[in-house]
Amino acid sequence: MKKNFNLKLFKRLLGFTIPYKLNFIFVSFSAIIISIFSILNQYFLKIAVDEYITPKDYKGLLYLIIVMILILCFQVTFQFLFIYFTNLLGQKVVYDLRTKLFKTIINFKMSYYDKSSVGRLVTRTVSDMETIASIFSQGLFMIFADIILMLSVLVIMFILSIELSLIIFAILPFVAIATRLFQRAMKVAFNEVRNEVANLNSFVQERLSGIKEIQIFNRQIIESRKFEKINERHKRAWLKTVWYNSIFFPIAEISISISVGLIVWYAGTNLLQLDSFVSLGTIFLFIQLSQMLFRPLRQIADKFNTLQMGMVAANRVFEILDSDHYINDKGCISIKNLDGDIKFENVDFSYVKENKVLRNININIKKGEKVAIVGATGSGKSTIIKLILRLYDLESGEIKINNKNIKNYKLIDLRSSISLVNQDIFLFADSIFKNITLFNKKISKKEVEKAAKNIGVLEFINKLPGGLNYNVKERGVMLSEGQRQIISFLRAYVSKPNILILDEATSSIDSKTEELIQFATNKIIQDKTSIIIAHRLSTIISADKIVVMKAGKIMEIGSHNELITRNGYYKKLYEVQFEKKELFAEIF
Repeated sequence: MKKNFNLKLFKRLLGFTIPYKLNFIFVSFSAIIISIFSILNQYFLKIAVDEYITPKDYKGLLYLIIVMILILCFQVTFQFLFIYFTNLLGQKVVYDLRTKLFKTIINFKMSYYDKSSVGRLVTRTVSDMETIASIFSQGLFMIFADIILMLSVLVIMFILSIELSLIIFAILPFVAIATRLFQRAMKVAFNEVRNEVANLNSFVQERLSGIKEIQIFNRQIIESRKFEKINERHKRAWLKTVWYNSIFFPIAEISISISVGLIVWYAGTNLLQLDSFVSLGTIFLFIQLSQMLFRPLRQIADKFNTLQMGMVAANRVFEILDSDHYINDKGCISIKNLDGDIKFENVDFSYVKENKVLRNININIKKGEKVAIVGATGSGKSTIIKLILRLYDLESGEIKINNKNIKNYKLIDLRSSISLVNQDIFLFADSIFKNITLFNKKISKKEVEKAAKNIGVLEFINKLPGGLNYNVKERGVMLSEGQRQIISFLRAYVSKPNILILDEATSSIDSKTEELIQFATNKIIQDKTSIIIAHRLSTIISADKIVVMKAGKIMEIGSHNELITRNGYYKKLYEVQFEKKELFAEIF
């Protein structure tokens, strides 16, 4: 079963060579030509010994040497073309496969990333792909060329001398058995190596992402020890491959030496007799042919390791490609500017089964309304936002816009009509301009500058070195948290959304930046449906509607004044924040 699966996987991988079939055919043809030229040159060596060197025909020998040089030139040319086009084919296949893998990964729903290590995904997309490329550059076609050469050698051997061929055949099974055992052992070892490489990548990626916490809490020594353990497992996995190589290759070399010794002994003994069935040239040829037979057999094992490693990597890549973690994007309604009422009807949701995060959520948000969602941490506020954007799909219930289930809209149109400003802003290692436009070429710098002026943040941008061209580096480390928030607001503004969502966008910034962002917010939400999640209740007093949540349930819905008069959960939250604010003012 396992063998059939590998064959199926191999055929699937070969399917990626179909667009480059001319390249594939040429490489296969080159392998055959190289084998023919290799044997031809050795056969001419036999002729040189028997017909020119022994009779001392130096003129004829000169002509033969010229022919051998020409054949060698053709052989070298085809070897160059063979190596070049095998590597070219490998890189073309990997380019297509890597592109497909990346497009697949970035379209997965968020639940996949909740359970998957980013480091492992990076391994699949980068290092595993290079391993797959080696299937074509160092594995498949090299093995094919070696097999063609070995078959040709065997045919020539039997034509020249059955007796000497049988000597070779007596040794051949031992090498073949050793090769098979070696291949099986290396398959297990390489599986272990790939696992440990993924563990290393995952560990390093996670620790570098959290380097600030590691240094603040003095965990350098602890994390270094953890890394040493993972690195030790990786080293042991590789040492297994070294151990198997150390055993196999000496066995192969001994086999070659024994076969050469037997040929020289048996043929040399017969050559001394008057009725010898072999010539001196035949002995020379058989020694060369035995080298050409055993050396490829030994190398096939090594190349099969490369092929096996590539197959292990391919299996991991195809597991991701075959995984069913997509958001079901079967919507047929295409609306470029989606607006209207938003309705939550009996919505239930959980990230993990049997642990509901939202329970029976019913909300009606009218077009153009400013709606706030408040509640303690873990009450389900941010989850509601993720469901509107279809980062996750519902377990039960419906979310409707314009009285139509959001699943009926094309996903690209749904998300194009909504802009989200998060508390934690992710910025790419690029210019402010590209982080605002997110590489959308339709948005010009003039449009961005005009938008920045409209929401009152142009002065902040112009103060930075290079203005819009200022490179914020990885994750925007060159900017403060407030500055990253301003860029996020500008990003939302230039996208011209119909629905704006602010997810605790002002919870961790200073009062001066908050005033600037509040002005920007008022500009952005004009004539738009807006949903605001906030810890600071003072920022959402003017909301048309406030949804109060606790432990995944809606406790109350109403305006600020309505909720205050009810003496319910919202009033308690408000009073707690108000008392803290007064206490803070008294202290300072």
